[in-house]
Amino acid sequence: MELIVAALAAAATAGVTSGVQDAYAGFKGLLVKRLAGRTEAVEALAARETEPGVWQARIGEDLTACGAASDAQILAAARAVLAQADRAGTYTVEYNYGAVGQFHGPVTIYPPVTPGTV
Repeated sequence: MELIVAALAAAATAGVTSGVQDAYAGFKGLLVKRLAGRTEAVEALAARETEPGVWQARIGEDLTACGAASDAQILAAARAVLAQADRAGTYTVEYNYGAVGQFHGPVTIYPPVTPGTV
């Protein structure tokens, strides 16, 4: 159950990289099939909450009751979402133009302008 909830939260916070979105689409499709007939749970998937605790509270019982937590295909899809989300948060810095600290979200750092060249 924790793996599924973590993947749902990771997909909601990872951004719109194609890898994350593709993995999430497949994962979500499997969950929707498994949750067939559980309208509130399916609607909760569309809410895109970002906190695992919220996912757990909204659809945890339904995921357990329908057997999603033991479905090998769903668990593999959840792992794929988490792997893509991890990659989406990894950046390679080749040059540092004096930027220091932690950065969250999209960041663009332009090289310094040499006086007289603009």
